[in-house]
Amino acid sequence: MERHMEKNSRSTKESVAEKTINPDEIINSDEIINSDETTNSDKATNSGEEMDVEQSAACDKETASEESETALEEAGQNIAMQRSKIARLKDAFMILRSSGTAMTGLVIVLFWVFVALMAPYITAYGPMEQDWKAPNQGPSMEHPLGTDELGRDLWSRLAHGARIVLIVLPVNEKVWIPGGTAIWGVFASLFCGACLGLISGYKGGWTDEIIMRLLDAMMSIPVILLYLIIVAALGASAVNVVIAIAIVGTPGVARLVRSLTLDIRTRDYVRASETRGETLFYILFMEILPNAKGPIIIDSMLRVGYAIFAMGTLGFLGLGMPPPSPDWGSMVAKGREFILVGNPWASLWPSLAIASLVVGLNLLADGLREESMRYQ
Repeated sequence: MERHMEKNSRSTKESVAEKTINPDEIINSDEIINSDETTNSDKATNSGEEMDVEQSAACDKETASEESETALEEAGQNIAMQRSKIARLKDAFMILRSSGTAMTGLVIVLFWVFVALMAPYITAYGPMEQDWKAPNQGPSMEHPLGTDELGRDLWSRLAHGARIVLIVLPVNEKVWIPGGTAIWGVFASLFCGACLGLISGYKGGWTDEIIMRLLDAMMSIPVILLYLIIVAALGASAVNVVIAIAIVGTPGVARLVRSLTLDIRTRDYVRASETRGETLFYILFMEILPNAKGPIIIDSMLRVGYAIFAMGTLGFLGLGMPPPSPDWGSMVAKGREFILVGNPWASLWPSLAIASLVVGLNLLADGLREESMRYQ
C-alpha cells in the first residue's frame, strides 16, 4: 500500500510539473504574439499607405486629365478666335473687292503709304540737299520732278513730306514719334470726341445739355479761323498742329458718337449689363463703343483727309511745319511765286499730292460705307 501511494504521489507531482507553465515560455509567447500583432499592424499600415498612394495617383490622373481638357478647350477657343479674325479679315477684303470705288481709293492710299515708308531708299537726294547748279528746273533724268528755287529735289521733298503726314510725328529735330501728324491729330480727336459723346448720349439730362452746348459753341466758329487762332496762340510746330486738329475735330466726332449711343443704349445687351451691376466704364467702352465702331472708322478716314487739308492750309499760311521742313503746304506757298516765270512744278506736285491723297481717302471711305449699307 505504501509503495502504491508513493507511486501515485510521484505520478501526481509529475503531472503537476508538466501542467505548470514556465515563465520564460510565457514571455516568449507574448513576444511572438506582439510580433504577430506588429506584423499585422505593419501590413495594415502598408496596405493603407498603398491605398492612399493609389488614391492620390488616381486624383493626380484626374487632375491631369482635367487640366489637359481645360488646355484643349482653351486651345480650341484660341483657334476659333483666330479663325473668326481671319474670317472677318476675309469678309472685309471681300467688301473691298466688291467695291470699285473703295479699291481705287485703297490703291491711291497704299501708294502714298509705300512712298512714305520707303522715302529714304527711293530718293537719290536728301530733302534738304541743295543743287546750286540746277534751281527752278523742270523734270529731268537727274531730278524726276524738277527742283525748287534752292535746287532741292522735289521728288525727295514730296516723299519725305508724306512721311510727316502719314508715318512719323517730329516732336523736335531729334525726337520722332511713330505715326503721322495727321494720324495723331485724328486719333486725338477720336479719343476726346468719343469720350464726350459716350457720356453725353448715355447719361442724358443736364450732362448732355452742357456738353452739347459747349461743343455747338465751338462748331459755330469757322474752321479755318479756329485753326489760325489755335496755332497762332501755340506757335508753329508739328505738335501744335496735332493739338489744333484734335480741338477742331472733337465736336464733330462727339456728335456722331452721341447719336450712335442714343440708339445703342436701348439695346438688350446694354440693359443686361446694367442689371448685372457693371460699371459705367464697362458699359460705355465694352458694350456701346464696340457696337458703334463701323461708322466711326469710316468717319475717321474722312477726317484724315480733312486733317491733311488743314496741314496744307496752315503750311500755305506759314503756320504749319517750320522751314526747312518738307511740308506740302509750305512747298505750294513757295512754289507759287515762280508760276508766272515759267516754273509751275514746285507748286504743282505738292498740290497734286495733297489732292490725290485726300481723294483716295474719300473714295475708300465712300466705298466702304456703300458696301456696308448694302450688306446690312
